[in-house]
Amino acid sequence: KGKRATSVSAIKDDMTNAGANWVDEEVVVDGNLITSRTPVDLPAFAREIIRALI
Repeated sequence: KGKRATSVSAIKDDMTNAGANWVDEEVVVDGNLITSRTPVDLPAFAREIIRALI
């Protein structure tokens, strides 16, 4: 609850009902939580995962 996150827009309501602060961005990093929207966003998502691991 209270974490910023993104997802496909089809589950936006589910995310907010679960307590997320949903935003429409390519990738969202909030602490150790890294989320993205769609396969099109995969390059940016992979960059953030790599950044978190190194």
